[in-house]
Amino acid sequence: MISKKYRQVVATHYHLYNSLFLNLPFEDVMQTGTLLPLLGRACETGFANHKTPAEIINGFFNDYAAETSPQDRFKMLFQFIQYIERQVVLFDALEEAAFEQLNDLNGSGTITALLAQAAASDALPQLREKLSHFSVRLVLTAHPTQFYPGAVLAIINDLEEAARNNDVDEINLLLQQLAKTAFFKREKPSPLSEAISLCWYLEFVFYAAITRIIEQLAQGLKIPIAEWNNPRLIHIGFWPGGDRDGNPYVTHDITLQVAQKLRETVLRCYYRELRALKRRLSFKGVDELIAEAEQRIYQNLYGGNNGYSNAFEFEQCLLAARHCLINEHDGLFLDLLDKLLLNVRIFGFHFASLDIRQDSGKHHQLWQHIISKLPSQSLSEFDALSDAEQLAMILPLSFNVDELAIDEPLMLELLNTFSAIKSVQHSNGEIGCHRYIISHCGSAVQVIEVFKLAQLLIANDGKLVLDIVPLFESIEDLIIAHQVMGQLYEIPSYREHLAARGNQQTIMLGFSDGTKDGGYLCANWSIFRAKEELTRISRRHGITALFFDGRGGPPARGGGNTHDFYASLGETIENEEVQITIQGQTISSNYGKVESCRYNLEQLISAGVTSSVFPQTVHSFSAEEQQLIDSLAREGLNAYLGLKNHPQFVPYLQKLTPLVYFGDTNIGSRPVKRNQDETLKLDDLRAIPFVGAWAQMKQNIPGFYGVGTAIAHLVEQGKLSELQGLHTRSLFFRTLLSNSMMSLTKAYYPATAYIANDPEFGELWQKMFDEFNLAKENILAVSGQSALMEDNVDIRYSIKLREQIVLPLITLQQYALQQLRDDEINGKESEKEYRDLVLRCMFGIINAARNSA
Repeated sequence: MISKKYRQVVATHYHLYNSLFLNLPFEDVMQTGTLLPLLGRACETGFANHKTPAEIINGFFNDYAAETSPQDRFKMLFQFIQYIERQVVLFDALEEAAFEQLNDLNGSGTITALLAQAAASDALPQLREKLSHFSVRLVLTAHPTQFYPGAVLAIINDLEEAARNNDVDEINLLLQQLAKTAFFKREKPSPLSEAISLCWYLEFVFYAAITRIIEQLAQGLKIPIAEWNNPRLIHIGFWPGGDRDGNPYVTHDITLQVAQKLRETVLRCYYRELRALKRRLSFKGVDELIAEAEQRIYQNLYGGNNGYSNAFEFEQCLLAARHCLINEHDGLFLDLLDKLLLNVRIFGFHFASLDIRQDSGKHHQLWQHIISKLPSQSLSEFDALSDAEQLAMILPLSFNVDELAIDEPLMLELLNTFSAIKSVQHSNGEIGCHRYIISHCGSAVQVIEVFKLAQLLIANDGKLVLDIVPLFESIEDLIIAHQVMGQLYEIPSYREHLAARGNQQTIMLGFSDGTKDGGYLCANWSIFRAKEELTRISRRHGITALFFDGRGGPPARGGGNTHDFYASLGETIENEEVQITIQGQTISSNYGKVESCRYNLEQLISAGVTSSVFPQTVHSFSAEEQQLIDSLAREGLNAYLGLKNHPQFVPYLQKLTPLVYFGDTNIGSRPVKRNQDETLKLDDLRAIPFVGAWAQMKQNIPGFYGVGTAIAHLVEQGKLSELQGLHTRSLFFRTLLSNSMMSLTKAYYPATAYIANDPEFGELWQKMFDEFNLAKENILAVSGQSALMEDNVDIRYSIKLREQIVLPLITLQQYALQQLRDDEINGKESEKEYRDLVLRCMFGIINAARNSA
């Protein structure tokens, strides 16, 4: 049952404003708008009657446009796509306009609720202590999951404002603009343009949202804002321009350009605040200091010889103004000055911290290159050594890299990356670039290879201001992660480095590749268990582990209700910080406005401090419960591997899904595969197109496959009541199944049911469909719900409306894929038109799903 409020503020408004589409400046728009509802009904009834997409589309033309030529039919189909794409935009804008009405901004998980719960539990001192060192680190990535181009995002922003004001004339004008605005990017974005796009969110969303959260906390805890001692409570990380893993377009020059853009962006924020402060702080002595600060920041931005060299200098000028204001002018407007000072302490001259990321194999290639040039070393002997022997050989080496005269371009670029780190630290501050992430890390030597390079290239007097962050992704690497870290902690030089870095070690865990590798259940549970083991081994060595979760938007990539996962973690997992990647659609939908950004940041803060401040509310797994989930994960893994290792699995992806079209969408700078060989290998395939392809097919395999089989196996052993009890007690387990429910809810198997009759892939489709039904049946049995997402009716109804809007797109895409498949078997006919149909349908389908890639 949909809530009355959702019907009023979203559904009803959508149907009202939808009539405005008949005014769009499209050719034959009246015909398109009249025929589209008929096509929608034809799709619904056709799939209900087990028709194929081709039968539905051909039947539609026979009924309503029988005399049209093949060329005109294609034209009409593309007109439908244009129309539906813009309907999705309207729906997005209306939901965002209703955000405050649909979400309780003072309810569970908000700062207001956190302070109230702490006060009621006499836990304000504990909350205050926890917040003095706790941190949420939100890392913005340029991963290609945002299918809206920047111009369309800007229109959504304006549509949202017009919808809030019920301004029909403005909405009509914006829809006219939308009609003439392209949804398809003609060229791939550059890494720099990706960074510039995300800087908009920093400047106009995060800058305000973060400050307001800290101001509210300080007020609630009765801490003067000038005495707030944890400016890194909310810290923004940044991957565009720093993440070069599999992206050859990210170079050291790009890194420097992005760092400069980040610096300019935060300086613009300060300049605006100084201009506003100047209107209030017009008192003798203070006015001169504020004018000086304004002028020097201006020179930082636009050129001059007297700009500030660092944020500390700027802060000292503001502190001098504060001293004068208090002592000579009774502290008038002190709150405005203190707010600017708080922002300077939070954002410095960096705004966001650039992370460097590179694949472990690249560093090993560089070391092989270096060894081959060292006079006392032999490359063949080095290659013959074990990992432990290579580690022992590398650690004591001392040489000047410049004297090796390395000129091979790839090797030189790897070396220049370290030089770029040093340059960014000089211009933006040490915090501006202080982490180096190693992808596909599976051994201690892979960490030491980067550590030693950094020591040789950028350490000052033995001091290395850089955190080396291993990224464990595959199931195999997750299992041995604690052994790798234990070995590292035993290395004296590395242990000394950690001591200098505050005895903290950041460890990144990849949800996306873990799910691709071992399936939904096994990946999530393997990461949970890995965190427990990593916490244990780190504590034993006196190290605080800081976990950095590489999450995407959909549940299959670690997304969904992520804050519930953090709220569920007990004392066996270190919770000093919550670190998480956000990307593409998730940035614009969850953090695209100050209100939604603040709400979602508050949810993460509240979830992160819960186990420390309110330990009695967190469920800790008993040995029996752990064994129960161990069994689930094991059975889920076996079921998923049975699918993944099926000989037709990769051919199915290649021949029947839109996977091969992701590289043509021009939504991101990095390639679809890490290895650019023409042969598709699952290991080389990035998680985003892998998950996205299944989402386009409305099959959503990575978000549920293996769950049904795993639960059914335990039910056969008489353990249904144990699973139901665990579901009641454990927020972690409830969230695990709830997120899988979302994947099931967004699936629509009737659209691909025609594949059941495909001579090559019919058996595989049936295998996936059977698991879908099994997962749905068993998750409902464990949760006690009678329908998927029964406990979240507004989100369920939102999904239903969105899927209803794009059902014709889903049908058109499958129709085109079906025709291409038939052409492959029977000969080529209209191949280009069908390929264009597949590609153009992708945008509306993915945008409607919001977090499917």
